[in-house]
Amino acid sequence: MTIVDNAVYVNGMRTADPESLDETYFALRQREGMAWIGLYRPDAEELQSVGEEFDLNPLAVEDALAGHQRAKLEHYGECLFLVLRPARYRDDVEKVDFGEIHVFAGDEYVVTVRHAESPDLAKVRRRMESMPEFLALGPEAVLYGILDQVVDEYEPVAAGLENDIDEIEDDLFGADPEVSRRIYELSRQVITFQRATSPLAGILQALMAGTPERPADADLQDHLRDVLDHVLRLNERVASFRALLQNALAVNAALVAQRQNEEMQRMTESSFEQNEQVKRISSWAAILFAPTLVASIYGMNFTAMPELTWTYGYPYAIGLMLAMGLGLYVTFKHNKWI
Repeated sequence: MTIVDNAVYVNGMRTADPESLDETYFALRQREGMAWIGLYRPDAEELQSVGEEFDLNPLAVEDALAGHQRAKLEHYGECLFLVLRPARYRDDVEKVDFGEIHVFAGDEYVVTVRHAESPDLAKVRRRMESMPEFLALGPEAVLYGILDQVVDEYEPVAAGLENDIDEIEDDLFGADPEVSRRIYELSRQVITFQRATSPLAGILQALMAGTPERPADADLQDHLRDVLDHVLRLNERVASFRALLQNALAVNAALVAQRQNEEMQRMTESSFEQNEQVKRISSWAAILFAPTLVASIYGMNFTAMPELTWTYGYPYAIGLMLAMGLGLYVTFKHNKWI
């Protein structure tokens, strides 16, 4: 259903439950109270009907119909146009879902346009209806109730993000290759969350100040101040989340670089050890090759070799082989090949 709830209030009491927008307009003119119309993803015709009845700014109506707006508070004559970005933390996928709600508030009406399931405006309506004296303050009291509900629903989101950050800090030293991606994704969610919460302080301060034509009630200011305190603490908390994630990203980059350096060092040491083994093998091969060469020459079956009839030919050959092997050994030993 596009129209989620629709009622006319007089002095904070619900006096009519119209079944259509036209009946709401008629009852509002008859009773001279306040209409509170709740719409969920309305089409252009329905929103245009509301805009024409309450003389809403066409640009604000277009923004509410299109969605994808930043959190803000704008004044169009006597009409306030409030945009909020509610959020909901999903434990199953460890992700934050962001919604959007647009609120038009004038002297005698409040129109809410939701584009997501959150926040639970039915809960806000029940709460406000249980406080008729406060609701009698008019549309600003409804704005307070909506803001208070949105801020209250931010708390589980902040707790979920904080828990995710704690898990990332535990995974940093576990050499998990997915931790960089998770830090990046969580940073994006924190930035989006910060964009939703940071404008609220200015919005609440503007509502507390009121306008020269319509100053804020003292009781309403006290309630708005309480929400502002929650928002300021929330903003500080979210800012600390962003700083922690930046530090985590820097630490992770340092750890990755350290692991790469250690791996390169191990590879270098392994390569050096292999080179040393090759040197040793080559050295002993050269030492053994020298006597083998001499022995192979004198092992040839030729009778015309002059050393064959020489009395000292055999000891000379043996001595030559030993001298060559010893010389090569001393040379390689001096060069630390063996």
